[in-house]
Amino acid sequence: MRARVGNIPAVALGLLCGAGVLAPLVVGDTSGGFYIEVLLGGLMAGVLYALVALGFVLIYKASGIFNFAQGAMVLFAALSMARLSEVLPFPLALAATLAIMVLLAMVIERLVLRPLVNQPAVTLLMATLGISLFLEGLGQMVWGSDIYAIDLGTPKEPVMVLEDTFEGGVLMSWEDIVAAITAAALVTLLAVFFRGSATGRALRAVADDHQAAQSLGVPLHRIWVIVWAVAGAVALVGGIIWGSKLGVQFSLSRVALKSLPVVFLGGLTSVPGAIAGGLIIGVGEKMAEVFLGPVLVERFGLAGGGIENWFAYVLALLFILVRPEGLFGERHIDRV
Repeated sequence: MRARVGNIPAVALGLLCGAGVLAPLVVGDTSGGFYIEVLLGGLMAGVLYALVALGFVLIYKASGIFNFAQGAMVLFAALSMARLSEVLPFPLALAATLAIMVLLAMVIERLVLRPLVNQPAVTLLMATLGISLFLEGLGQMVWGSDIYAIDLGTPKEPVMVLEDTFEGGVLMSWEDIVAAITAAALVTLLAVFFRGSATGRALRAVADDHQAAQSLGVPLHRIWVIVWAVAGAVALVGGIIWGSKLGVQFSLSRVALKSLPVVFLGGLTSVPGAIAGGLIIGVGEKMAEVFLGPVLVERFGLAGGGIENWFAYVLALLFILVRPEGLFGERHIDRV
């Protein structure tokens, strides 16, 4: 461990971790490079969380459905990509997996969503839970339940950079850098798509009011297919990146659970909110793991470890108690 934490009250330290401003208050013999490592690690993890959270936001914006199947979509896309890349060149495997996710979106819209139009929200929620269980079972039946690898061709070994700027340098992973750049490019592309294309404007119209959009001639069913297909493509990119880092295994679907605090922190209806929430959660989680964990161990005699599993949920809970709609979510005012 390269850092020593001073006598800072645990609660205050946790809040500072969540705000991402802890580094100046940590004392000891740690070089500035270590703080940069922790910050960059949190930012890169946050970008990946935001990528998965985008799937939730896209579907909720267009249909008002909280899609609990997003984690299973990430897993199914990763499984398909891993198995197809064993027999096909990487570009062909990528194209084939994308086609599978688009076909999956069409099937979900036709067999599940279309019959449930204008049904209560809880019915649609339960439908996405059913889709999640179905996809996990289908993935195991078709592709198998072993742990598979996805090779992106990026070096796995970390590299030391900025050695002339910081004592000891900054340790970084090329795999993380490539993943962060890819995720940022996809997020930018989605933002341009929503703002600049006719389909994007139709998606926003459907998100504002389904019935009004239909009365203006916007084809609701086609819009739902498009948004589920886009969410499938986002799940594919997220599945490839996470599968490359962690291996493609069924626990991969739990990555979506780590994105739930991101969604609630940023706002269920906001693409920029998913990005901002992901970065906040990523940095806060990493700061808490590195700096808050040792304080809790020392103060309360705990065994240590596991703080990264719950810190994001606590941070999101504290935030939504103050602002339930999230950072960029729309305020809902009920007039009586």
